[in-house]
Amino acid sequence: VFGPDGAILAKHRKVHLFDINVPGKIQFKESETLSPGNSFSVFDTPYCKVGLGICYDIRFAEMAQIYGQKGCQLLIYPGAFNLTTGPAHWELLQRGRAVDNQVYVATVSPARDEKASYVAWGHSTVVNPWGEVIAKAGAEEAVIYTDIDLKKLAEIRQQIPILSQKRHDLYGIEMKK
Repeated sequence: VFGPDGAILAKHRKVHLFDINVPGKIQFKESETLSPGNSFSVFDTPYCKVGLGICYDIRFAEMAQIYGQKGCQLLIYPGAFNLTTGPAHWELLQRGRAVDNQVYVATVSPARDEKASYVAWGHSTVVNPWGEVIAKAGAEEAVIYTDIDLKKLAEIRQQIPILSQKRHDLYGIEMKK
């Protein structure tokens, strides 16, 4: 992640590798060529605190919860879901992470290229902490933008105070490193 002045704000390596097998649809094994990252990536901007994940990381609710515990108000996931998992899970996972953690979630996907060896679903999206999609691209190349309303975020957190109502005496999510 680069700041407006070109300085590196954060460097993230994908934590969870995409090793899946959906019979008759798709098989993929990133671990054959990649090794996983082993840390969380949080950075501050003049606007809010941001947490990073890459693609498959969005499926791991605990990772988003830790980012929420660290004070993140926005989670960003660049990703390239495919034509099997994209229509079924892409938006659902974004909305779930946003509502569960009372954060904004932004996902960035390559546009769909039917001639590519790996065809991405596309549909870059921004979801607010209420779970509403507030900006969304289609499968084609597009630039989307929207406001991240921290006042609305604070109102939602006040109205439904899940952070203060968690039962730490019964359960917990913790970062190991």
